[in-house]
Amino acid sequence: MHWLRFLFPAMWLAYIAYWRAMAADLKSDERSESASSRLQRFAVMILALVLLGVPGIKLSVLDRRFLPASMLWFWIGAFVTAAGLLFSVWGRRYLGRNWSQAVAIKKDHELITGGPYSLVRHPIYTGLVTGLFGCALAEGEWRGLLAVGLVFIVLLRKLLLEERWMREQFGEAYKNYARQVRALVPYVF
Repeated sequence: MHWLRFLFPAMWLAYIAYWRAMAADLKSDERSESASSRLQRFAVMILALVLLGVPGIKLSVLDRRFLPASMLWFWIGAFVTAAGLLFSVWGRRYLGRNWSQAVAIKKDHELITGGPYSLVRHPIYTGLVTGLFGCALAEGEWRGLLAVGLVFIVLLRKLLLEERWMREQFGEAYKNYARQVRALVPYVF
């Protein structure tokens, strides 16, 4: 069953390939966050990738397990990862040409509130963090939970900027939407 070690990289590579393909036809930016802000986020994402994807690097306490090594946890993690990535893709598809890698306001930007955006305001972030959490479950080591925590913090920072800009752009319509739909976890947060 050596092929199982390729399952998670295959899921993430397919996810990234989809993202790259969908980035071809986007609306142009009217306003965008700074390059330094994007670079900081990218650096943390790389660190999280190393923590999750390079278990050969010894990190003392972080190498310890928080879950027992078992095929059950591997498959639970695989399911959670796939579900998270698919939810993120659904959010990306629904957002269409309004999507941007950076926090941005697009020309003729639309407020999207249907599909996954009726469940959470930031389904792409929800799906991404869920996908990483699935990897951490499958790996079962503290390093995975640290990676999830780092990405969550970075995405929360991005989310707060995005929320501020959306309120500025859409005013009362966004405030009403935010009162009805939670940011990341349906009915909770």
